Amino acid sequence: LGGVVMTMYDMRTNLSRQVVDEVKKHLPDKIFSSVIPRTVRLSEAPSFGQTIFAYDPLSPGSTAYRKLAREVIERFGLAAP
Repeated sequence: LGGVVMTMYDMRTNLSRQVVDEVKKHLPDKIFSSVIPRTVRLSEAPSFGQTIFAYDPLSPGSTAYRKLAREVIERFGLAAP
């Protein structure tokens, strides 16, 4: 297991916060700090045949995925393009 990514996170709900807290408690060394939010823009992008980076490059979702990519590169010692 390389790591756990929390996705579809909605900070407005107690359930989202509770799930993240439980995963952190049980897998503290595996969870990525990047959390992917639940957003309409992330849901819309595939409908237009685009990635979130093309569809809305400045959205919170694309920013979160960029942060995750940097974290994966760092955690596994990969060469950044």
